[in-house]
Amino acid sequence: MAGERLAQGLKGLADERVDHRFKALPPDAEGLTVGELAAERRNLFADGFTTPVLALSAESVEHNLALMETYSTRHGLAFAPHGKTCMAPQLFARQLEHGAWGITAAVPHQARVYRSYGIQKIFLANEVVDAAALRWLAGELADDPDFRFICYVDSLRGIELMDTALRAAGATRPVDVVVELGAGEGARTGVRTETECLELADAIAGVDTLRLVGIAGYEGEVPRADFERVAAWLRRLVALAVEFDKAGRFADLDQIVISAGGSAWFDTVAEVFAEIPALSAPVLKLLRSGAYVSHDDGHYRRLTPFNRIPEEGALEPAFRLWAQVVSRPTPQQAFLNAGKRDAAYDLDLPQAQVVRSGRDGTLRPADGLTVTGLSDQHAWVATERSGDLEVGDWVGLGLSHPCTSFDKWQLIPLVERDGTVTDFIRTFF
Repeated sequence: MAGERLAQGLKGLADERVDHRFKALPPDAEGLTVGELAAERRNLFADGFTTPVLALSAESVEHNLALMETYSTRHGLAFAPHGKTCMAPQLFARQLEHGAWGITAAVPHQARVYRSYGIQKIFLANEVVDAAALRWLAGELADDPDFRFICYVDSLRGIELMDTALRAAGATRPVDVVVELGAGEGARTGVRTETECLELADAIAGVDTLRLVGIAGYEGEVPRADFERVAAWLRRLVALAVEFDKAGRFADLDQIVISAGGSAWFDTVAEVFAEIPALSAPVLKLLRSGAYVSHDDGHYRRLTPFNRIPEEGALEPAFRLWAQVVSRPTPQQAFLNAGKRDAAYDLDLPQAQVVRSGRDGTLRPADGLTVTGLSDQHAWVATERSGDLEVGDWVGLGLSHPCTSFDKWQLIPLVERDGTVTDFIRTFF
């Protein structure tokens, strides 16, 4: 049934009409459904798309999906990629097809999107204390016995709020929770000490609206992170799970959850999780990396673990933002028609990678071109030579930080190497 619900949801996306809501789509496509437009297999450069236009490489997305599936399987890890990166049900479906256990969320709204498309396993990497959200969750769990939901707890007050709201909602199934161990002083969420974790476990045992199923955290917040510090924190996480198990806190479970793993240290997670001893029930070693699906040309290209383990493969940047030169006021300066409304800029500025001639469509490297700043709707480009660019040229930009690239576009063309658009990825932010 869940598969049918997801399939029906994806069909609904294909049946959505193309109109002014969606940036960059061909004006003459107005009134077509997304599926009809995709079936036309138009060319991104020759068939009416307007600039700026964000393109997602079909080949690179498939490569990245397959690589992380292989990596997770090789290292005995279950995988719940963080859906906040793309918020795209079509990509969730592809991730599930490539062996994902489920999808991770950060806030209840994201979980609602997931459920509307039939996602059956959700790991919410946060404490949920909103009574309205907990009332909705209680209803979802009651209506669907096969729905699996797990979230963090990291405070006694949070447990009190969850219990109160779930009781008021008449919850018929307990909410599965994992105690979140913080990554250290100055880190983000999570309790700081093992003693506090034990206090939370005792509090959870004292209510019947929650069920303790494991331990989790996020190693990306380890202060001054390096291999030794991250590995030491992960071993604390594992030791805590072992201690809980010896104390009988996981009694009657058919599976114990131990979860970590962002996009920067999943190799260290794999190494330490391989050391987890046999516990009273099988362990779900749950990795949550999300940025891999598109990767990027900046921040994640620099920090991906595959730089340390090249024998395992390499992710490919899948995004390219195409913008046109709309002004060339001096030999040293050009302006493109893409800015902060179109390109991620919170970690790195876009990188000029390739130029497509506005005269004949020929491609050349973007040598001598540097994006120096972004306005709302303009990219500032410094040029070394007066002949580097002319008005009308298209410039392909590499982007940094997938999470703030996806969220600026509601409908993103999925493009093959030759420019053929094969599908459109719908996002929900």
